[in-house]
Amino acid sequence: MVRHFPISSGEMVERADRLMSAASNRYRIVVQVSRRAKRCRYEDDENGDPSLTKPVIRAVLEMSDEFTEPEILGHELN
Repeated sequence: MVRHFPISSGEMVERADRLMSAASNRYRIVVQVSRRAKRCRYEDDENGDPSLTKPVIRAVLEMSDEFTEPEILGHELN
C-alpha cells in the first residue's frame, strides 16, 4: 500500500525549521510536538478512523499552521 502524504518532504522540513526557529527552547517545542502527536494518535484510535498522515507529521503541520498566530503557539509552549 502506497501512502500519499498531503505535503512534500521539502515543505515538511521547512515547516519544522520554522517551528524550531520560533521557539525559544528547542526541547520544549519537541516535547509539545510529541504531546500533540500522541493526542492525534489517541483521537484516531477513539474515532476508529486511522488517518493516512502519521501523527508526528500531522502535529507538525497543525503547529506550523498555528505559527501564524503567535498567541496560540506561545500558549502551547508555556
